[in-house]
Amino acid sequence: MRIREIQFNDNLQIETVIKSIFIELQLPLTGTVYEDVETTQMFESYQEKNAIYFVIEEEGQVKGGAGIKALSSEVSSICELQKMYIAPEIRGKGYGKPLLERCLEAAKSMGYTQCYLETLPELQTAQKLYEHYGFEYINTSMGNTGHNSCDVRMLKSL
Repeated sequence: MRIREIQFNDNLQIETVIKSIFIELQLPLTGTVYEDVETTQMFESYQEKNAIYFVIEEEGQVKGGAGIKALSSEVSSICELQKMYIAPEIRGKGYGKPLLERCLEAAKSMGYTQCYLETLPELQTAQKLYEHYGFEYINTSMGNTGHNSCDVRMLKSL
């Protein structure tokens, strides 16, 4: 198992991981990353300056990922943790922590001072991980994410 930067040929695999999790957990499909165009073009979506997406790879197969990107419509010092999803067969095996750490380290090295995220109420295990890393719940949304179904919002100082 290794964590590495996304490559072009990972697009279909990471899209499949993300969308299958929504089906598996019966999460809302509208107002979420499920319907984002970015989800079908992950490599291309993280090629801009101060953006990066990491994947978890096992024996040549992508099993999850997470990324950092500037928070749309906000000050340039705030980034967003985006599209952190891990396939069921490797959940609970400790891969979320190093994946999140890589993202937070990258965010700091890019000069971001805060990291924002949105998630769904159903994703309790993910929320516990975020809390462990210092994310705090906030009441209002930030930026222009288009994820109106993701009504759990968290923020962390870097």
